[in-house]
Amino acid sequence: MAWLRRFERLAWTVGILLVAVWVAAYAHKTVLSRRDLARFETAIRARVTPARVLPGEAPPDQSLWSKERVQAYEETRRQEASDPMAVLRIPKIGLEVAVLEGTDDFTLNRAVGHIEDTARPGQTGNVGIAGHRDGFFRGLKDIVKGDTLELETLSGRQTYRVDDIWIVNPEDVHVLDPTPKPALTLVACYPFYFVGHAPQRYVVRAVRQDGASGNP
Repeated sequence: MAWLRRFERLAWTVGILLVAVWVAAYAHKTVLSRRDLARFETAIRARVTPARVLPGEAPPDQSLWSKERVQAYEETRRQEASDPMAVLRIPKIGLEVAVLEGTDDFTLNRAVGHIEDTARPGQTGNVGIAGHRDGFFRGLKDIVKGDTLELETLSGRQTYRVDDIWIVNPEDVHVLDPTPKPALTLVACYPFYFVGHAPQRYVVRAVRQDGASGNP
């Protein structure tokens, strides 16, 4: 029947259009998901620094993230963020993430954040970086003493080795105090799979290794 053939053609057309829309949306997400790292790359090139390993185009691994954190991350992609201060890499857990200034909700949903009143990435001192336990910093649960971390700034790349791990109360801010040696302190809420507002903090302290490139 003629009307049945017309209906079939219409169904095929609609189906093809829906598939095309899905492919376009997925491609758009993939391209935008690493925009912050790409902006850092642009800044690096503008400073004419030595060759380096550049971030890939793949979106961040969200396999361990909570559904709520994945949704919050996607919502931040609709807005522009400040220029990244650095890129944090933890090879053991496959983490590569931009470091933005501040620890507000937008910043920690989008990336990880530099903690106010601590040394800035690339400076000598104790650099504090916060991240969500159900997002970028979920993998900290698998970090142990001796693991290697990298922090790359516009000045160069520094290598750190995990020296200590603590579980502290929120008011125990002494972990962010200045240190005699250049250090990197990562902070996330704890327990990692706690339902609701986690009552404690998981702190990873890493000490900079001699021979790292960049500022002393």
